[in-house]
Amino acid sequence: MSAAEQINGFSEEEELDLQAELEEGYADIEERYAVDTQQGFENVLVIDNIPIIDEGKKQRLVDRLRQLFAKAGAAIEEENISMPWDDSAATNKGFIFLTYPDAQQAENALRVLDGTAFGKNVLYVNRFGDIERYANMPVGEGELPTGWKEKPYVEKDHLRSWLGDNAGRDQYLTFRDTDVSIWWNGRNGVAEPVKGADGKPLKNSKWGELYLQWSPLGTYLASLHRVGVALWSGPKLDGPIGVNVLRFTHPGVRLIQFSPCENYLVTWSDEPLENYENHSIAALRETFGPEDEGNHFVVWDVKSTRVLRTFPADKPAGANADEASRMAWPVFKWSPDDAYIARCNVGTGISVYELPSMGLLDKKSIKIEGVQDFEWCPMSDKDHAAKKDGKGKECMIAFWTPEVPNQPARVNLMAIPSRTILRSKNLFNVTDCKFYWQSQGDFLCVKVDRHARKAKSKKATFCNLELFRVREKDYPVEVIEFKDYVPQFAWEPAGTRFAMVSSNDPNFGQAIPGVVVKYNIDFYQLDPKKGDFTAIKHLDGKIANTLVWAPKGRHIALATIGSSTKFDIEFWDLDFTVDERREGSEPGANVTMLGTGEHYGVTDIAWDPSGRYIATSASSWRSSPEPGYCIWDFKGQQLAHEPKDRFKQFLWRPRPATLLSKDQIKKVRKELKEFSRQFDEEDAAEENRGSAEKLAQRQREISEWNAWRARNNKRIDEERKSRGKERKVQEKVEEEEKVEEWVEELIDETEEVVVG
Repeated sequence: MSAAEQINGFSEEEELDLQAELEEGYADIEERYAVDTQQGFENVLVIDNIPIIDEGKKQRLVDRLRQLFAKAGAAIEEENISMPWDDSAATNKGFIFLTYPDAQQAENALRVLDGTAFGKNVLYVNRFGDIERYANMPVGEGELPTGWKEKPYVEKDHLRSWLGDNAGRDQYLTFRDTDVSIWWNGRNGVAEPVKGADGKPLKNSKWGELYLQWSPLGTYLASLHRVGVALWSGPKLDGPIGVNVLRFTHPGVRLIQFSPCENYLVTWSDEPLENYENHSIAALRETFGPEDEGNHFVVWDVKSTRVLRTFPADKPAGANADEASRMAWPVFKWSPDDAYIARCNVGTGISVYELPSMGLLDKKSIKIEGVQDFEWCPMSDKDHAAKKDGKGKECMIAFWTPEVPNQPARVNLMAIPSRTILRSKNLFNVTDCKFYWQSQGDFLCVKVDRHARKAKSKKATFCNLELFRVREKDYPVEVIEFKDYVPQFAWEPAGTRFAMVSSNDPNFGQAIPGVVVKYNIDFYQLDPKKGDFTAIKHLDGKIANTLVWAPKGRHIALATIGSSTKFDIEFWDLDFTVDERREGSEPGANVTMLGTGEHYGVTDIAWDPSGRYIATSASSWRSSPEPGYCIWDFKGQQLAHEPKDRFKQFLWRPRPATLLSKDQIKKVRKELKEFSRQFDEEDAAEENRGSAEKLAQRQREISEWNAWRARNNKRIDEERKSRGKERKVQEKVEEEEKVEEWVEELIDETEEVVVG
C-alpha cells in the first residue's frame, strides 16, 4: 500500500467507485429537487427592448418604467424590478424582470404591456416560464421537435372571386328551415344556384344551426353555432376546414359584429366564459385562460383567429331582469378605419381601445359625466386614401349628455385620438338623441326628441333636426323644427338629400288592432345657393312607415312593415325626367312614383348592392302569416315570388367599394351608350339562346314521344301477330300519324276604318 493509500484509507479503485456512487447520488438529488420552469414562475415576466443606459441613468429609467406600468394598469414596486447588468460594458443588458404578487396580476400586465411604445422603443413582454421552456427544448442541431410534422402549403382561393362574374351578377342567400342556398341573381329575376366544391348547387347542412350573416364587404359568410362562429370564404364556400373556413370557439354565441374593414370580429354570449383549464375540448383550453372567466364579449383578430381581449357585460344599474335582457346592439363600435374600438360607459365616459393591442387609448378612458350614447363619423373615399398615405385627419365621434340642474343637454364632436372638442351645441327639453351620419361623413343629423316645457311626463311630443355640416369651417348647424314625432330618418348615400317619416296620428304607438296609422313622408335637399336644407316634396296621409334608399342613391322604396292589415310598397325616383330640358327646373319636380306593389306579411326589405333590384321577405322568425320572399326591379315590377314554409332569412351579398377612380367612372358614364349596345346585343343573344334552347327541348320531347309510341305500337303488333289478331288497314294508317307542333306567327295586321 502506497503512502497516499495509507493516508486516505482507500485504494485507487475504491476511490473511483466511491466517486461514481457520489455522482449517481447527486444526479438523483438534482433530478428529485429540480426546479420546474413551468411551475413557480407564473408571476415573473421578462421585458425586452429596454433602452441601453449607463449607471448614472439607471434610477431615472426605473422611475420612467414604473410610471409607464402604472398608467397601463400594471403598477409594480421598485424592489420587484430586477435589471441585469453587464459589468464589462458598464451598461444594462436591455431587458428586465418583473415579479408580481400572483399569476393573475402578471397575466394582466402581460396583456397591457406587450407592444407598448416606450420612447422610440417597443416593449416586448414574455412569461419567464415560456422563455425557459423554449430554451431547454430537447432538440438537437438541425432536428425538429418530437411529434412535429411539416404541413404542406395549401394555396387559398381568391376571397373575392364572385366579383369576377362575366354578367356582373350579385349573389343572395336564402335560409329555409335547415336548408341554406346561395344564388346568382340573373336578369329579370332568373336565379341560378351557385355551384359548390362538388359542382352541384351549393348547400351546406352545417350552416342552418342558428342564423347567418355576411361580412360588411361580402368576403366572409358567418354561420353561428352553439360552440362558436365559422367564417366561410372563397369560390367554394363549402370548402375544407382550415382552407376556406376560419373557426372562432365561443360557447353559446348569439350575436356577432364585424369591423368595417373585416379585420376584427366581436362575439357575444349570454353565457359567461368559464375556467377551461381542464376542459375536454382542446380549443377551449388553448383559447381562453383564467383571466377570461365570467366575461361575455370576445374581440378576435379574423385572419389569425386569435383572441385579442375579452370583456364582461355590464348590466344597467337598478334595471330589472327584462330591461337588462334587452341589450342595445352593438355594444362596441368600430372606427371606420379599424384603428379603434370603443364602448360607452353610460353616465361616466367612453372607453376607446387601440387595435390590435386592445390597450386603452392613452391608458385611460375618456371621462364624460352623464354621457348616454355616441357614434363614429364615417370616412369618405378621400379620407381613406389619405389615411393610407399617412396624411389623413383624426377620427371623430359625436356624443351627447342629458340635462342636469343648471346645465342644458349638449351634443359634442370630439377628435380621436387627441380628444379635442371640435364643436358643442346646447339643447333644451331633451328626452332622447339619435345620431345619423351621412355615408361619406359630410353631414350629421342629430334627431332630438323633445317634450313640452310644462309637460309633466318626459314623453316626446315633437322633434328637432340638428344638421351639422362637418366639412365646413366651424361646423355650422342648421335647425329644422317639427311639431310631429319623427320615427325614422335616412340620408341619401353619398348625397345631399335626406328623407324622413313623421306622424301626428293620435293612434301612433297604440298598436290597436285594425287601426291604420297615417304617416307623412318628407324629402329635403341642400340648396347650393342658400346653403340650407329645403323641403322638395311632401307626401301626406301615407301608410308607409319604412324608407330604404338604394345604395347608389336617387331611388327609394317606401314600405309598410309591422302592420297586420297593410303591406304596401312604393317605388320612387327622385331624379325622374322625360324631357332633359326640364331637368332641374324646380326642386322636387322630378320626384316621381314609378310603381307600387304588395307583399303579404312582409317583415324585411333590402336593396341589392347595384341598386337595380330590391328584395322583400317575410320571416317565420317574426311570425309572418305567409313566409317567403319577392324580388322586384327598381321600377316596382315583381320579378319573382317564392312563398316558402318555415322561411327565415334573405340576405344580399355585399360588395366592396369600386376600385375605379372618379375620372374612370365619368369616362364610363360618358361612353355608356357605346357599352349599352354591346350589352343589348349580349342580352338579345341570351334571349335567343334561351328561346333556341326551349325550342330544341320541345323538339327533343316530341321526338322522344314519337319514339316511345313507335316502340309500343311495334310491341303491340308483335303481340297481336303472335295471337293471330292483326290490325286492320285503318289502324295501320293511324299508326303512321305523328305528333307535330304548329306555331302561328302574325306577319302583318291591317286595320281599315270605314266611314259611314
